[in-house]
Amino acid sequence: MNINIKATKITLTDEIKDYIQKKMDMLEKYLGDVPVIHCDFEVELTVGDQNSGKIYRAEANLDVPGELLRVDKTEEDLYKAIDKVKDHLDMIIKKYKGKKLSQKRRA
Repeated sequence: MNINIKATKITLTDEIKDYIQKKMDMLEKYLGDVPVIHCDFEVELTVGDQNSGKIYRAEANLDVPGELLRVDKTEEDLYKAIDKVKDHLDMIIKKYKGKKLSQKRRA
């Protein structure tokens, strides 16, 4: 899967790129024969108030036929945020495929 990765207020290292690529490649088994038109992934460092410290935000946009699957998560650790996005996107893909399958059965 070809992913466009954008980083805001963070240096995008090869380690972060590889981690995102690895996590998004895991989703291909759930996608099956569903073609991905476009995939964007964004990581960002947001600064909370003085008590919360650094907060990382990870967002994934998966453009599939007929719908845009979008997940946005924030966490104190960048890798946890990426993992949460992947896990939530997994559930959304399953829901999307179930909806498409039920539409085929009704027709």
